Amino acid sequence: MILGLLEEVMTSVLPALLAMFPLLLVFVLLVGWQWPARRTMPLCYVATLIIGAFYWQMTWSRILAATVEGLIIALMLLYIIFGALLLLAMLKHSGAVSAIRDGFRKISPDRRIQAVIVGWAFGSFIEGASGFGTPAAVAGPLLVILGFPPLAAATATVTIQSTPVSFGAVGTPILVGVNKGLQDQPTVLTYLAEQVSGQGLSPAAAFEQLLYSIGCRVAIIHGLIGLLIPFFVVCLLTRFFGARRSWREGLEVWKFCLFSGLAFCVPYVTFAWVLGPKFPSLLGGPVALILTTLAARAGWFQPKKPWDFAESPTENPGHRAVGEAVTASWNAGVWWAWLPYVVVAGLLVLEQWNPIKNTLARANWEWTIAASEVTSQAIVARWNILASPGTAFFLAVLFTIVLFAIPRESLQKAFGEAGQKTFAAALALVFAVPAVRIFIQSNVNGAGLASMPQELAAAVSQCVGGVWPAFAAGIGALGAFIAGSNTISNMTFALFQFEVALRSSLDPLWIVALQAVGGAAGNMVCVHNVVAAAATVGIIGQEGSIIRKTMIPTIYYLIAAGILGLAFCH
Repeated sequence: MILGLLEEVMTSVLPALLAMFPLLLVFVLLVGWQWPARRTMPLCYVATLIIGAFYWQMTWSRILAATVEGLIIALMLLYIIFGALLLLAMLKHSGAVSAIRDGFRKISPDRRIQAVIVGWAFGSFIEGASGFGTPAAVAGPLLVILGFPPLAAATATVTIQSTPVSFGAVGTPILVGVNKGLQDQPTVLTYLAEQVSGQGLSPAAAFEQLLYSIGCRVAIIHGLIGLLIPFFVVCLLTRFFGARRSWREGLEVWKFCLFSGLAFCVPYVTFAWVLGPKFPSLLGGPVALILTTLAARAGWFQPKKPWDFAESPTENPGHRAVGEAVTASWNAGVWWAWLPYVVVAGLLVLEQWNPIKNTLARANWEWTIAASEVTSQAIVARWNILASPGTAFFLAVLFTIVLFAIPRESLQKAFGEAGQKTFAAALALVFAVPAVRIFIQSNVNGAGLASMPQELAAAVSQCVGGVWPAFAAGIGALGAFIAGSNTISNMTFALFQFEVALRSSLDPLWIVALQAVGGAAGNMVCVHNVVAAAATVGIIGQEGSIIRKTMIPTIYYLIAAGILGLAFCH
């Protein structure tokens, strides 16, 4: 009897514990022991490989194929990072950074106000236009240009990759992630048939209505929780980078933070209900940017005394003003200096126009790395280089070179600086992403197990039972932490969440919405995003320090989502 019990425990619990081991290893080494990602991620890759090969019994050919797929994805990320770094270097050596910095300081000298405008409002717009970690590559360097310590800039821009993320890249996490996760699944089709019985809707129309309904629920949850994200942005700055290390100094701007939260979240929820999943972040961001900028210029909702960072490196160890060093004078206006970033934002939005989007789609590169008798089990890598945010950065670089007539010597320095920082990021990403792909591609194995993330999620669902709404967002965050993407998290776990909801007699639309919200929150501690953010502001090796700080708003987000989930579902 004891042997039977042990066997049952080993069968049900051991897969989940082994699947969790690489994640715990990353957390302990990166966050606990403060190892840099370039040392932590190779160990994570080896651990995932060993578990996949010997317990999941993945074939070596599939492990190799998943590794190659991961390397291709890492190259895609590095392409974006290098483009963002190169544009920043060009602006630095042209002297445009001084004009951008002075322009923002004229709006408000208070660093807290600047962080809200650039990080929260502008960053949310960039997330809505492009997604996939691009806000850190755009808003992070802008904050450094303003004189923010690089660690503070990275922390702020990673923190805002939460509320706008579920509708990032024009709604991709919902329209692709949830869509592909639920589409044509028997359980979902049966549910839809029961729900729309007698309404005369076709299956396709019913499924489209399902996605719209999930999107509206996602917006409501995010809209309520996201109101406080500007508070976290400024409080993290004052607590960890101010001379007094004070939370209270962040709360001094509570009026402006609340105003900026409402300026984004109210239109965000409205656009979700009126226009659907494509537009909440894409249009909510510009509305917030305009309103917060006008309010700051008018001096509304601001304390009398502006706040700044600790001046000396000993007082503020995160301070390394990379953007302050300017090698050229600037005589043109501030709007002229902003043009390269306007070009980037414009191109990212233009790419979503259907005629251009359809044209760019034809340039998609696709490689079948591992064939299989079952087509759905083949590992296929895809890269549309023309639609990549990196291409928008490179076009903006060419625009900058011509517009500002940057000399050859400055060009060489800019390429050298960008290349050096990109190489530093590559040391972490070439191990991190392949480890993630082995983790996800473990669904095809000789042990008869589900994939590692699915085994882990199933074990959690068995433990919590009827209070699943409190934990559903946590599974989404786990998926984003592993995969580096809200879209992939939704694609991986949407059907699992749907079926758990039905088994527990819960509303599956609210549960899938909680999955999407958690997937967005997980972006704040996702290793991919953190490495990219650290690279673009020049602090490779301090990823653990960023995660320790962004863990605070992540915990808040998941607790708040759990409470709201219980309220809406029960």
